Amino acid sequence: MNWNIHETDKLYNISRWGEGYFTINKKGHLCVLTNKTASGPCIDISDVIEEIENHNIQFPVVIRFHDILRSQVININKMFAQIIEEAKFAGRYLSVFPVKVNQMREVVEEILDAGTPYHLGLEVGSKSELLAALSFNLGQQALTITNGYKDEDFMRLALLGRTMGKNVIVVIERFSELQELVDLSKELNVEPMIGIRAKLTTEGAGKWCGSSGEHAKFGLTIPEILQVIKFLEKNDLSHALKLLHFHLGSQVTDIRVIKDAVTEGARLYAKLRKIGIPIEYFDVGGGLGVDYDGSQSLCDSSRNYSLIEYVEDIVYILKQVCDLEDVDHPHIVSETGRAIASPHSCVITNVFGQITPWSHSDTSLLLKSPGEHVLVHDMREIYNELKATNIQEIYNDATQKKEEMISAFKLGIISLSDRAKIEILYWRTLNKIRDLSKSGDASQEFIQGLDEKLAVKYLCNFSVFQSALDTWAIDQLLPIVPIRDLHHRPTVQATIADITCDSDGKIDKFISGSGGNNNKIRRTIPLHEIEEGQPYYLGLFLTGAYQDIMGDNHNLFGSLNEVHIYADDEDPTDFYIEEVIKGHTTEDVLSIVQYSAIALASNVKKTIDKQIKRKRIRPREGVRLTDFYEQCLRDYTYLKK
Repeated sequence: MNWNIHETDKLYNISRWGEGYFTINKKGHLCVLTNKTASGPCIDISDVIEEIENHNIQFPVVIRFHDILRSQVININKMFAQIIEEAKFAGRYLSVFPVKVNQMREVVEEILDAGTPYHLGLEVGSKSELLAALSFNLGQQALTITNGYKDEDFMRLALLGRTMGKNVIVVIERFSELQELVDLSKELNVEPMIGIRAKLTTEGAGKWCGSSGEHAKFGLTIPEILQVIKFLEKNDLSHALKLLHFHLGSQVTDIRVIKDAVTEGARLYAKLRKIGIPIEYFDVGGGLGVDYDGSQSLCDSSRNYSLIEYVEDIVYILKQVCDLEDVDHPHIVSETGRAIASPHSCVITNVFGQITPWSHSDTSLLLKSPGEHVLVHDMREIYNELKATNIQEIYNDATQKKEEMISAFKLGIISLSDRAKIEILYWRTLNKIRDLSKSGDASQEFIQGLDEKLAVKYLCNFSVFQSALDTWAIDQLLPIVPIRDLHHRPTVQATIADITCDSDGKIDKFISGSGGNNNKIRRTIPLHEIEEGQPYYLGLFLTGAYQDIMGDNHNLFGSLNEVHIYADDEDPTDFYIEEVIKGHTTEDVLSIVQYSAIALASNVKKTIDKQIKRKRIRPREGVRLTDFYEQCLRDYTYLKK
């Protein structure tokens, strides 16, 4: 079968996880459609890479497509507005962006700017996040919602926000927080806006299902909620209880869980309204999933519902319960972060080498020689007897001979030369078996097992722990796609290794292609042959949520260079680079772990000066070496290749 870009699209599932933002052009380059239409701007990522290189910006880089960020904000808000109108729902929709998803100032500012017409607000979970949130000029109707455990300073900051005229809602997680908030509000003479987080019995679905249910970390039980109401009535603050909140956890995979939670939460809201509590806001929390693998399934890296289904279920279920209970419709709030931020960002890394299990250059080792061990003769016979009709038999025999060789070597029976011959013959046999099996009747499981054994490690210039932490920490699947050559069939089954000195610094789980599911995760990814002298770039996509802030400095590899891209339909390339933010230098990451670059350079200079005095180094050479050391301190932490 002739290969084309449609086959590539199916192989990497681009159309499914890309949700219209990504496509392949006629050159075989991966492109970004910022408004999801071919008639709009089409940004060739290869052109972006070329311009990055022209600006002498080192790889790896984070590329942020700000138009995608804006598009996600607009799409979600428009969808809620559309369904609310269709349902004749009396309340409005107010979105708040959880700052913890991506605290980068440029990202938050872009989201708030795009959300200004929709009164978009912020959700914070710490004093640091609240300090940042209070500095933003939000609209009069926008909300600032504070979640998480709080101390006195946190409460004072929230009340400062009320003094500033902001709609800061303090969500009560523990009853003791309410007592402290009320005491401070009286002291400062500021009326608070209060929310309560309910601990629903409905449990979430996916990796973060523990965020909900009876044993969740946060939230109040029904008896505790009634205790809150009594306390507020006693202090004449019942009218200050403005918001009911619940949270199912990030990346909810199953729409049935959302239906159940909204039903339970809606009933709780209605009952509170019927006893006279004037709650205005119904906060469904976060959880709107991202289909990272494009499978549209219950896989932890996917979701089995669409945006419109998610919105319809929230609006229509809430309306039905409110109408049945004869209470006013509330304003709907959601803390959607992952779905807004994930698509806009990707990591581009250059491949600088490869490791193969059968790598060797000395073919003379394959020649027969006097006195070679009988195991070498046997393995050579196995290789020569291989044909399409005896694949499984030969595979079993070759595996057995290799095991016998290892045992014999440990006992000192065979030489290094004989061991080398057996290993070369073994890997050649497996390669030939794989080639024959793909044109024969071998099972997919057998072929996949061979691919895993023969996988080439592509060495990529990045750190998994800094830029794709979730792939290591929670087995999150991220789409990985070559940037160029997508009109050619990829012929190499590979895994990805980063540049950290850690065996876990790798990616060996990949999406399985169109229609994949949790049982079909691939352990290899098809990539192209690396051509000498030709750069080969890989993109890790949907990295805009959590990865930027949760990455660590393992091996002292720091944050990446960032390039911010905006679409421009009048530009020949359909884009321009609006801003470049430099990543960490070596000096930066050393300072994080309490090293002073000045002290380090001084100590090295003193040592070199001693060698000069001992006449082991010429003075001119000593100056050069000192300058080189100091330049390395100022350099990017990643490879220059």
